[in-house]
Amino acid sequence: MENTVSLKRTLTLAPVVLFGISFMAIGTVFSTYGIAAQITDGVVAGAYVLTLMAMLLTANSYGKMSRAYPFSGSAYTYAQKSIGPRVGFLVGWAILIDYLFIPMVNFLVFSIFFEAQFPQVPSYVWILAMLLVVTFINVRGIKMASRVNLLISIFGFLFILIFCVLAVKKVMEGVGTGSLITTYPFFHHGITPSHVLTGVALLCFSFLGFDSVTTFAEETIQPTKTIPRAIMIVTLLGGVVFIVVSYLCYTVFPDHTKFQNADAGSFDIIILVGGTFLKSTFLAFIAVGCFASAMVSQASVGRIMYAMGKDEVLPKKFFGYIHPKYQTPILNILIVSAISLTALFMNLETVALFINFGALVAFTFVNLSVFFHYFIRQRERTFLGILSYMLLPLAGVAVNIWLLIGLDGHSKTLGSLWLLAGFIYLLVLTKGFSKKTPELKLNESYEV
Repeated sequence: MENTVSLKRTLTLAPVVLFGISFMAIGTVFSTYGIAAQITDGVVAGAYVLTLMAMLLTANSYGKMSRAYPFSGSAYTYAQKSIGPRVGFLVGWAILIDYLFIPMVNFLVFSIFFEAQFPQVPSYVWILAMLLVVTFINVRGIKMASRVNLLISIFGFLFILIFCVLAVKKVMEGVGTGSLITTYPFFHHGITPSHVLTGVALLCFSFLGFDSVTTFAEETIQPTKTIPRAIMIVTLLGGVVFIVVSYLCYTVFPDHTKFQNADAGSFDIIILVGGTFLKSTFLAFIAVGCFASAMVSQASVGRIMYAMGKDEVLPKKFFGYIHPKYQTPILNILIVSAISLTALFMNLETVALFINFGALVAFTFVNLSVFFHYFIRQRERTFLGILSYMLLPLAGVAVNIWLLIGLDGHSKTLGSLWLLAGFIYLLVLTKGFSKKTPELKLNESYEV
């Protein structure tokens, strides 16, 4: 008998926003600050302003497409229905890079931190422990995950608030610039456009995660209203946090050349601002952030695979299965967990190479989807239509292609090989394109 159990709608705006913030892992503003300060010669806040503007173009396109197709497939669904099934399949294949490997990154970072603190415990113990807890929460259901995520998000925002208050206090005491009003974090003499643009290419990855909320569309109440709002809130909120924190980092520690280690430059700032206590809290903040990001990313990719399973792009009996009690795509979650076990053998650099490529390919085609769906197919060609459905999304395409070109050679090579593997699978699936590529069936009901 065909499985007729479906995902359950329980999510409102607040938990959806918190899922996006958790996936984004706002703690990345600290982990990337040292390197970003070197690349931009200190104008990290200015680079974040430009990055936010670039990401808002794509966030706007995600919002438009989530209204048109409020289903769990995200970029895969949008490209498939707007451009074509074959393109949609390859976009879905590309975004799997992003979602499949982000949980692994978090497990790796988590194990690195705890092994450093407790060297007598092997790293694989930490990986397995975190993997089991995250998988258990996601198997039990999205409602349980949202409750856990709420607690984690509160802790994260409290840490950032404490840091900001202590940083302001230090600056007022004469530390760093000695003044809270300065233009140097945004621009100063000697800065060239290449400084800032190189910083944008790095910092755009801090925003990865705003798109993840679209994968929960089939579990969200009134998705055509809630999802677009959540996307913009997550992007703007993340951007504001990144800009404010990086601004205060500069004011309290303006000379980035004095970092003991650029990779861990934020530790120097944290110790200066709050001593060893804040440093210990910061390490806990990073660990908790990794847990939250792993939980949300694992849940997201499980739902993308579910959407592809429903379409029979992937075997439906397995990937389209929903647990009758927990109403979660349990088999997909277990597959992601199994893939994440390769964190026992992989290194962080290799995994990160995949993620950058997959995300930018997906972003490019979501922008193209807006153009094809609204401007080409629906003929939205008034003045506002030209602006909203042609100029803005094509600007988003240009920005993301520029960022793709700017990736290192290893990223582009590995990403291209992944896409080639997907193309070969598509050839097999369609018997050399002699059969029609499976498409998303839009007969599901949803609340508007």
